[in-house]
Amino acid sequence: MNIQTKILKRFVIYMAILTFIMFTIWGFVRSFMDRPPGDYETEVCDIRLKDKKYLEALEAANKALSKTPNHRGAVMCKALVFISQKKYLEANEELTNLIKFLEKNLDDDDKTGRGTLAASYANRGIIKDRNKNYKGALEDYIKSLGIDHVAVAGPGLGTIILNYKFKSSSVRERALYLNEQLQLPEEERVLSIKELDEGQVMHKPGKL
Repeated sequence: MNIQTKILKRFVIYMAILTFIMFTIWGFVRSFMDRPPGDYETEVCDIRLKDKKYLEALEAANKALSKTPNHRGAVMCKALVFISQKKYLEANEELTNLIKFLEKNLDDDDKTGRGTLAASYANRGIIKDRNKNYKGALEDYIKSLGIDHVAVAGPGLGTIILNYKFKSSSVRERALYLNEQLQLPEEERVLSIKELDEGQVMHKPGKL
């Protein structure tokens, strides 16, 4: 093999590598450019929320909503920020509005949307649970399970917002427990168990 052939062969290899790199970069840019408005800011909200940077998370969620009003991921993230801050009135309002919007606009084949709706009911149920509105919590838990029981199966599915130290009951387990206790005479009910209550986590589908 002469020197010109070697140079040509090396040039072809370099060009193949460069072409692969350029296609990879272009694919990444295209995927970023084709994303619906507000998706990037919603991801930022989620990241800031995990880092407990709540003000930055809210700013990102609001930016997303300025681009796409009723962006379901942004509304959910905003609600989770409020829950993490124990601002339950604000969180309840966000989740209620999200539930109304999804029930009105959700397509039958939108699996992610159904998961979001189920998570919204589950999270609103947890708020009611913490505020000792146990019957209201049970109603929301049952509604959540009826919509998509897989999406709210328990910790490990979706984003865990709270750092918990205790064993956590799933939505189904909590619903069964509340239903059982509410059947008892009021003086015999044990509706709050600190170790389990502190272990409750918020629910969010993996992709909104």
